[in-house]
Amino acid sequence: MKDTPEKARLEEGPDLLLDFDKLKKVAASGASVVPVAVQDAESREVLLVGYANDAAFNYTVEHGVAAFWSTSRNELWVKGATSGDTLEIVDIRVNCEQNSLLYLVRLRGHGSCHTKGSDGKTRLSCYYRSLKEGRLKFVERDSLR
Repeated sequence: MKDTPEKARLEEGPDLLLDFDKLKKVAASGASVVPVAVQDAESREVLLVGYANDAAFNYTVEHGVAAFWSTSRNELWVKGATSGDTLEIVDIRVNCEQNSLLYLVRLRGHGSCHTKGSDGKTRLSCYYRSLKEGRLKFVERDSLR
């Protein structure tokens, strides 16, 4: 999604705009993927949820950094390749049905989200807003640790 008023409203606004069609879009893309929850190995903060196909998973295992399959761009996304904010793999966990993954990581950089805070730095986590009284409120960065 390019920088548009809609993108700013989605990523920075107070309105709850959940994309309940996300998995339908992923399925329609034809990509064979599993969801990947990414968690800080030390703090246990949930940093992001992405998807991995075979290529992304193999890259992650081989290089020791988190890689995903971008379902919106249909390409390999190595986290930090452009931002420098890489996610070093500490452990890879597989759920009981082998249809999702958990990457425990060590953050190498400022944050894991593609968005930036008002200070211009990458946000620590993609989960930077909390639902309060029907509106989204920003969570203080220090309270995330």
